[in-house]
Amino acid sequence: MSAVTYERVGKSFGGFIALHSLDIALPDRTFLALLGPSGCGKTTALRILAGLDMPTSGRVLIGSRDVTRLQPRDRDVAMVFQSYALYPHMTIADNIGYPLWIRKMPATERALRIREVAAALEIDRLLERHPRQLSGGQRQRVALARAIVRDPAAFLMDEPLSNLDARLRLTMRGEIKRLCQRLGATTLYVTHDQAEALTMADLVAVMQGGLLQQVAPPDEIYERPANRFVAGFVGNPPMNVLRAIVGEDGLQVGGVRLGLDEARRQACLDAGAVEIGLRPEDLGIVEPGTPGALAGEVYVVEPMGNETLVDVRVRGERLAVRAGRGFTARIGAGVGLAFDPANACFFDKTGFTVVHRVNNKRG
Repeated sequence: MSAVTYERVGKSFGGFIALHSLDIALPDRTFLALLGPSGCGKTTALRILAGLDMPTSGRVLIGSRDVTRLQPRDRDVAMVFQSYALYPHMTIADNIGYPLWIRKMPATERALRIREVAAALEIDRLLERHPRQLSGGQRQRVALARAIVRDPAAFLMDEPLSNLDARLRLTMRGEIKRLCQRLGATTLYVTHDQAEALTMADLVAVMQGGLLQQVAPPDEIYERPANRFVAGFVGNPPMNVLRAIVGEDGLQVGGVRLGLDEARRQACLDAGAVEIGLRPEDLGIVEPGTPGALAGEVYVVEPMGNETLVDVRVRGERLAVRAGRGFTARIGAGVGLAFDPANACFFDKTGFTVVHRVNNKRG
């Protein structure tokens, strides 16, 4: 396996800029999730690494090799597609072994390798079948086996689970993570699903509009977002963002004045903080009129089994709150929302995070 590096990679399609000077250094044996909404440039970045698209500017390296202008077959990467891309007229064994056949590996050696990989993915009993005879999850395993069989320098996965139902996605998510860890594979995984990115990856690269917003481990992406976009995109429900005024006498938000420790107050003043961000789990529902609590009313209550999601309207803004299992309240009921400013992020007028929460790890 090998490290992967994007150096100032840009890509334009006519007048449309799909990627703006992308810089990512992915260490060997690392699982990176490229996360973002549709059209953010994540699939373009993957296709450039695969050699399916040529960059307009910059270069791509696998290990120490500059592969920017190499043909896909010369890059030593394996790609797993959203559609599986299996050959319907071939058996499963032939589908898995096709990359080895292309490389003219002897038949006996090829058959041995196919059986080893199929056994590892628990599809060895399916080798004589055809793709149409398999379920979605089985076909996904075949696509993975075909990628693994040639022991590539890097695995590239383009939303490989998006065609599966929710339950199977959850199962395959765990299997792909275990597989990549066992193989020690350098992996780039494109997804718009934050749950996939946060649970599977060693590093998450969040993208928007062709621009890289942040690259960090999943817990840092969640706890210390680089800007308002990352804060709002990562998290379900996303981070709540409110207008805030920081002055000599502390913090004012939602019509309530709160104390702020001197170091954070000064940092917010110096950086020009104008908004505050709070995760739903950092807000607590208290009795209306509680000192220091935002005054609001219940907008909707959504029981989730192990927890309850509550939307509370505060001065025309809807804030998401994680409440305990069994929480009930009638719509329109008055409530208070309490929080500790130490658990908040503060953003400047450009949306950049200028002051992070005090503790990166939750107790």
